[in-house]
Amino acid sequence: MTFQIHALPEAPFVPLFSMSDEDLSNQNARRVVVESKPGTPCRVSLADAEVGETAILLNFEHQPNNTPYKASHAIFVRKGVEQARLAPGEIPEVLRIRLMSVRAFDSAHQMIEADVVEGRELEGIIEHMFEQPNIAYVHLHNAKQGCFAASVTRVSS
Repeated sequence: MTFQIHALPEAPFVPLFSMSDEDLSNQNARRVVVESKPGTPCRVSLADAEVGETAILLNFEHQPNNTPYKASHAIFVRKGVEQARLAPGEIPEVLRIRLMSVRAFDSAHQMIEADVVEGRELEGIIEHMFEQPNIAYVHLHNAKQGCFAASVTRVSS
């Protein structure tokens, strides 16, 4: 058995880049110019933005289900990038270099298990979680800032 990490689609974020700073603020978002790398992980490309690049920092509801775990947090997205399409079992560098919070949910969107690991240990903890048949999906978060990073689903080998 293996897993598939999923980036967010680009389309919902495209309109943000043509908004004024005031309109972005009204959407709980703001435009930022990247000053260091790593530091601005894009949730669409699953790569860190380059220095000088413009990104949008916004609040994103990553757990929309009506449970005690309903949640949103800040994420970055970059303009004009394609949605990352990772191979099964592939873990991008943007996740490997960070301390990650790994949260496993069942089909009723209840958290069943959670852990915090160095990104280079993600493969093992994700596979361990998916060994449990009641785990439906996993969410990855940057542990220090708490930001949603990506979703993960089970893939049969």
